[in-house]
Amino acid sequence: MKVDIILCGVGGQGILSIATIIGEAAMNEDLYIKQAEVHGMSQRGGDVQSNLRISSNPISSDLIPRGAADVIISMEPMEALRYVSYLAPDGWIITSSVPFVNIPNYPDVDKLREALAALPHVVSLDIEQLAKDAAIPRSANMILLGAAQRALGIDFDKLCDAVRRVFARKGDAVVEANLRALAIGREAH
Repeated sequence: MKVDIILCGVGGQGILSIATIIGEAAMNEDLYIKQAEVHGMSQRGGDVQSNLRISSNPISSDLIPRGAADVIISMEPMEALRYVSYLAPDGWIITSSVPFVNIPNYPDVDKLREALAALPHVVSLDIEQLAKDAAIPRSANMILLGAAQRALGIDFDKLCDAVRRVFARKGDAVVEANLRALAIGREAH
């Protein structure tokens, strides 16, 4: 097994939580994992990007070369397109469909959608609305992770176990909200 993942979005959207859950699930499967430092501004509003590599064999580098990412998981459509040059020809983009407009020269939203639609393997969901509809607004990132589960090749139950371990200290209600979010994302895709 080998999967190279680029995680991207805007600070405060939960990218690091997604990385933690994926990493926890992979380590529990006795897989090797390397994560590059988070690049960008981790504070709310700045762009954030991280490389996450998982393999059944030892991994030399924590950086994903251009054209080699199996999956881009993005909390924001412009950020997904920012890293598309890293995507493998058969790679997947799993992204939120709703822009987080945090800069004055944000690209035209229709052009963003056209660019994403032109790519062969894209799942684009309004994760914020799905989270609001389910009364779990703080779990939109886990909805996106649930939608990415098949592309990641990680068993759904292993992701659920990782959610239980990672969020256990926050209490049962938070764990249950995030488990529901994972299921919503998996079903929405």
